[in-house]
Amino acid sequence: MREHLLNRIEAEFKEFRVLDEEGNVINEELFPNLSDYELVELMKRMVYTRTLDKQSILLNRQGRLGFYAPTSGQEASMVGSQFALSKEDWLLPGYRDIPQLFFHGVPLQNLFLWSRGHYKAGQFPEGVNALLPQIIIGAQIIQTAGVALGLKKKHKHAVAIGYTGDGGSSQGDFYEGMNFAGAFNAPAIFFVQNNQFAISTPFSKQTAAKTIAQKSVAAGIKGIRVDGMDVLAVYKATSDARNEAINHEGPTLIEALTYRFGPHSTSGDNPDLYRQSEDVEEWKKKDPLIRYRIFLTKKGLWNEEFEESVISQAKEEIKQAIKEIDKLPRQTVEDLHRYMYEKR
Repeated sequence: MREHLLNRIEAEFKEFRVLDEEGNVINEELFPNLSDYELVELMKRMVYTRTLDKQSILLNRQGRLGFYAPTSGQEASMVGSQFALSKEDWLLPGYRDIPQLFFHGVPLQNLFLWSRGHYKAGQFPEGVNALLPQIIIGAQIIQTAGVALGLKKKHKHAVAIGYTGDGGSSQGDFYEGMNFAGAFNAPAIFFVQNNQFAISTPFSKQTAAKTIAQKSVAAGIKGIRVDGMDVLAVYKATSDARNEAINHEGPTLIEALTYRFGPHSTSGDNPDLYRQSEDVEEWKKKDPLIRYRIFLTKKGLWNEEFEESVISQAKEEIKQAIKEIDKLPRQTVEDLHRYMYEKR
């Protein structure tokens, strides 16, 4: 009886996708309403994100960046979801969600300073609605519910989106945040990037649930399971969730099935100790950049020369951002106390 119930719930949260691994459109009815310019922009942002990841790892090894969580493999879930937002929306990220912050308007300098632990990292330009990356696992889910309720009370035509990984879905804050947002019908999107491992713990050992999406049922909110390696499917899922939220139809939990090709972080993690190389190679066949590159190339919207120009631009912007923050004076202990504590 229990197994039958679990299987029925899992069937209700089947993963949906727009493109297959060969770049073919397999669900025309789900294809998002995007112009050719927007379709190309999605690819540009994914290529930029892959380049930013490679350069950040190099900078970390050179001692020019501190903590860094690699993003390769997760570009579609990151770029596709952020692309569905407006500037008025609030973004509450985890520590891996650097690309979403960048495309939401946070300068690279700030993001690099955050990695260095510098207080100037949080001095965002006016009008950028985002918080710094959350290090405490799952804490941003509670914050997302609170920000969303604030938007509702102020009658803002906007949503709050909180990002976490599959490990974050095992935290108590995850359930509390969803329950609170559901109870108050707050305009929130809870976006879980299920990259299969919470550091070294596989998803199968985190929960007896077959999916993360089904956990929305207990909170009384909508749940969606999407192919997180398919940028068009991720965009469509997030766009629909946003429209429903601002139209007072309630929050949505989105589970994006994806995979991180590299380690959990640059802090000594060795994924070879807990992952099978065969599994990694299988997931690499679903690489979001390869799939989408094939799709755009078939439409005559992408070529190798264009991609190289995007990579070159990204490298130059990263180089300049590092140069700028290297000019800043080092943070002192006095600075830390001055900006960490308030005197009354």
